[in-house]
Amino acid sequence: MSTTRRQNQAKLLRVVRKIHRWTGASLFVVFLFVSITGLLLGWKKDSKGYLLPDTQKGVSTEATEWLPLANLQDRALFLIDSLYPKLDTRIDRLDVRPNKGIVKFTFENYYHELQLDLSTGSLLSSGKRRSDLLEHIHDGSIVDKQFGSSFFKLLYTTVAGLALLVFTVTGFWLWYGPKRMRK
Repeated sequence: MSTTRRQNQAKLLRVVRKIHRWTGASLFVVFLFVSITGLLLGWKKDSKGYLLPDTQKGVSTEATEWLPLANLQDRALFLIDSLYPKLDTRIDRLDVRPNKGIVKFTFENYYHELQLDLSTGSLLSSGKRRSDLLEHIHDGSIVDKQFGSSFFKLLYTTVAGLALLVFTVTGFWLWYGPKRMRK
């Protein structure tokens, strides 16, 4: 290999190393949040109910035996108001689990869920959904939730995604470049 070509490869390797180092240093906090929350989210269903309440089992999985969702929603609103009178009762989503015979109600402004039996309407579980908070931190939407926008989440996920792409490319080159130069 000619000396000039080798010098050019060494220069490229130095530039790639600087890009890798500065990207990592400048986005340290982002990667810290993404990695810790991602790790915890991976374990949410195996946290023995701490991060996400365990899904209960209802009386019947037969849809013909279930109560109408409107009745179950009224029941959930009554229960949440009875259990936590100072909390906002606006429902964010209903998660129907047909194979378990239950419906989960989650709420807009706090991380809590109620699980009701689809057949009887009885309360099977009431618990904190810490995993929802972790998801909002993980994807940056916690900031948008405070300001009522979606700009930060888009910026945060774009920067994090592009940075991971840069790390992949520069990391590969930091591994492969010296091998190539030795040949």
